This record gives sequence, structure tokens and C-alpha cells, in this order.
Amino acid sequence: MRILPVLAVATLASVLVAAPAAASPSVLGPTATGYGGAVATVDPTATAVGLDVLRRGGNAVDAAVAAAATLGVTEPFSAGIGGGGFFVYYDAKHRRVSTIDGREAGPATMTSTYFIDPADGLPYDFQEARVSGLSVGVPGTLATWETAARSWGTRSLASLLKPAASVADRGFPVDATFRQQIADNAAAFGQFDSTKALYLPGGAPPAVGSTQRNPDLADTYRLIARKGTDVLYRGAVGRDIIQAVQHPPVSANPIGTWAYPIRPGVLTANDLARYDVRRPAPTRSDFRGLSVYGMSTPSSGGTAVSEALNILEKVNPTDLTQVLHTYLEASALSFADRGRYVGAYTSPDVLRKLASDSWARQRACQISPTVALTKPVPPGDINARGCTPATVGGPTEQGQSTTNLTIADRWGNVVEYTFTIEQTGGNAIVVPGRGFLLNNELTDFNFTNTQAPAADPNLPGPGKRPRSSMSPTIVLKDGKPFLALGSPGGATIITTVLQILVNRLILGQSLPEAMAAPRASQRNTAGIQAEPAFHTTYGPSLLPLGHSFAADVPELGAATAIELTRGGGFIASAEPVRRGGGAAGVVR
Repeated sequence: MRILPVLAVATLASVLVAAPAAASPSVLGPTATGYGGAVATVDPTATAVGLDVLRRGGNAVDAAVAAAATLGVTEPFSAGIGGGGFFVYYDAKHRRVSTIDGREAGPATMTSTYFIDPADGLPYDFQEARVSGLSVGVPGTLATWETAARSWGTRSLASLLKPAASVADRGFPVDATFRQQIADNAAAFGQFDSTKALYLPGGAPPAVGSTQRNPDLADTYRLIARKGTDVLYRGAVGRDIIQAVQHPPVSANPIGTWAYPIRPGVLTANDLARYDVRRPAPTRSDFRGLSVYGMSTPSSGGTAVSEALNILEKVNPTDLTQVLHTYLEASALSFADRGRYVGAYTSPDVLRKLASDSWARQRACQISPTVALTKPVPPGDINARGCTPATVGGPTEQGQSTTNLTIADRWGNVVEYTFTIEQTGGNAIVVPGRGFLLNNELTDFNFTNTQAPAADPNLPGPGKRPRSSMSPTIVLKDGKPFLALGSPGGATIITTVLQILVNRLILGQSLPEAMAAPRASQRNTAGIQAEPAFHTTYGPSLLPLGHSFAADVPELGAATAIELTRGGGFIASAEPVRRGGGAAGVVR
């Protein structure tokens, strides 16, 4: 493939599908071009809600909160008010990128041995820890919405919850993805009366084409609208969360069997009341004249994406095989450094160094154009110079579920927001009477030290927030937004965002092409995790360089993105196929 200039845009006429001015959930497609603002999410109902807010004069933040609340209804196994996430915002008036850390927090009594079974001194199996009260962190999503709306929005949170409450009341059609997510979680969901009642009616997942309603969640949204977010952090909804955590609503007549005891958690009302969002400075790096902004800790996404892009810039590969080879090598190196150095309490000096050009040179010099590095590679020595690596490394996380939205308005404001309840289905407990699933975010901590003899930055601790891979990213050109993107996918989020950037900024693909291209994820493991089309298309040229592939996976990520074009235009892009296909739309 010919390498195109960094901002080259292929002719779009053959690949873009323009959304009509009065876009509805039934006609929204994966790509739209136009003016007046744009929305891209994984779900047509949420995208339609966001577009309606923009059409009625709301800004990008208003639309983002309303769309996110709707995703809590239509994508309940990936996100909702029982979880948390990271919100990145470009303010056009002040030409500034800001962030909100709404990551879930652990209980005040959490220690480094939190996930060690006291009976035998061994770490819990993942599913034993997940489907329990132990895995639940204090939810940060609702506080994020309130903070964003108050800081930058033009509408009240109460008004922005109304569309989602209406969707929950009237329902939405069950599609194959929704049904399959329930089927995959049937054994876990079947252990709890509240979850069975909502998602296993009659003892089985709802049929495709049936209408899924959630009146309890509609009532919860309306209660929050009337009484404010304190109803969760200091009031009745919070009390119900604590009851579900400390006394899981285990069914006397479960559906299916579960191999583990369902353990209670230790989260308290004081933990909820003490929660607050953080407002850290975004990460920033420069790539080929562009400014790349992302999320700081406890997310590792901004730092890892910056480091890998910097390495790619230093190596400067010049043909397709070398671009993919360097992308995979840079990913492995950045994941090694992430595991060794990045956690909730990483110092700003260390973060700046990892995202620096000098560090990229220290790491890029290890990459050979002809021989792939042996994986896992050790991290770099933060206190040394040159190519000398450190001597310890560790495994990578395998988290799966999250959701993402991208919104831009006619004034040039941009929101990139990634939020989650962790696994598909969270910890499997629907809060009785409230209609939302709880997160299992605390299982994002490492259960034991993965970096020994060095310290592990991602062990549990009192009130600590677990490391995340979420990578909401905004790219500026000459101080103004050029591209915003993000994705779900657990630890593969970093590589999905990075690969889309590589496709768009190095390979010169159009944004829809960059989104649709087959993906691969190298997270410092012996084998590359790849979609079948990537393996079959690029494997023959990568295998001779020493790369190897693990078992293929059906899909990686479910990204959304918006590119801002000359003259105030937008290209909104969502997945054409992955996770059932996403939905993009423009105001006109």
C-alpha cells in the first residue's frame, strides 16, 4: 500500500452514507457526513437522542449526557449508573481540553490482599471474584454526568435524563447482540432474583424482536431528576446498592448452576458519600504536527497510546508491512511499561517521561525491521538511558465490555466519553427495584504482585481506583479539533484506538476505512490476538519477521469517532459490523 500524507483523505463518495436531516433509529448507519453537529455511538436509539438534543440547541456535553443515559438503558450490560468512566472534553471557547475521572473507587477497608482467599491464601478465581459483592466499586458515572453538565453544559441533568427514562418505559426491540449477551451470562444472571426477573423472563433470554422494558430504571432516573445525585451517593438508591453488595440477592431457585460461593462485599454508605470525581490534566503528546490528548491515571490509555505513537514516529516505517510490524512492536513495549509503572498513584513526572520523545527513543531503538522482539518484553528502566531494559514484566488484563460515544456540536465543542461496568453484565447483580447492574470494576486490580521483585502499581488499596485501559482521545490540528475517537474492549481498547490512529494518520485511510479495517492487538504476549481477516491478510508478511498469532477472536473493539473537516463539516463514524454495528448521524 502507498503511504499517504498524514492528513490525506481518500475520496469519500463511495463509502459514506449521509444521514437524513430527520434521522431516526431505523435509518442511522455506520457513517454520516454533514453539518451542524454529529453523534456516533454503538446504538441507534442513543444516537438519535443525542442528535435530538443538538437539534434543540443543546451542546455536545448536553447531548453526551443524554445519549449516555440512554445507553444505560439499551446497552445495560456494558454501561450505566452502576459503573464509571472517563470523560474528555474540548472547549471551543477557551480552546482547552479537560477531563473528568469518574472511575469507580474501592472501599476504605480495601487492602493489597483483598482478592486473596483467607481460607487457603490463594487468589480467588476471576469469576468467583467477579460475581460477588467484592468486585463492586463506588459508581462514578452519575457524578460524571452531573459534573459535566454543570461545568460545560447548557441543560440541567434532570432534563437530560428524561429521554432515557422514556426509552426505559416504552422499551426497545431486542436484537441478536442483546440476546446473546444475556445468554452468555445466563448462569451468572440466574443466581439473582432481581436479575432473573429483568433479563431471564420465563427462565430464558428474551426473544429477538421482543420489546425490552425497564420501568424500575425509568423510575430511578426520574427519582434522580427530582432529588439530585445525592439520592445515589447519600440516599435511598445508595442504600439499596449497599444492601445488594453486602447481602447479594441470591435466588432460592436459581437458573443453572454456579461453581463458586457468592461472597458479600464490604462497600459501605460512607464509601459512597466520600466519592467525588477527579479533574486531572489530560495527557498530551505530539505526533507529526498534531496534538494528541488523552486520559491520565487511573487510566493508562492516554500514556500508552502516546508512548506507542511516539515510538512509531521515531521508527518512521515506510511501507505497509513495516507500519504493521512497528505498530505491534510499539504496542508490546508500551504495555510492558504500562504494567511496570502505571497505576492510580503514578507520579506526574513518570507519566510525562513515558509520553516523552526521549523515552520513545530509548524504546524505539530496540525495534528491528527484520526480527520481531521476543514476547513478553521487559519494561524499560525509567532511571537509565539507552536501550537497556528492566528485568521484570507481567501479564496483561483481559477485560471485555465497555461502551463509547463521540459527539461534536456546531460551535466546535467535542466530547469523547468511554464508560463501563467492566465485564459484559458487570457483576451480574441488578440492584433490586432500581433496574441497573452493578460493576465488577475492582477486578481490574491485579490480585497479586505481577511485577515482583518490583512493586506492582495496580494492587488494591484503601479507596484506590483500579487501573483502566479506557482511551478516550481527542486530536487537535493547529489548536482545533481534527479527530476524536474511543472504543470499548478491556485491555484491547488501547490497541484499537492506536490502530485506528495508525490507519488514519500513517496509512492515509479515510476515517470509515480506518474504522472498518481488520484489527490486531499485541499486549506484550507471545501471540498476537487478531481478527481472522487481519490474520489471513497480513499474517503471511508478518510471520517471516518472527511474529506469531494466538487463537483468532471474532472482533476487537466497537469504536466510535468523528472527524472535523474544513468549512465546519463532520464525518461521524461507527462500526459497520462489530457488536452488531454502530450508529452515526449528523444534524443536517
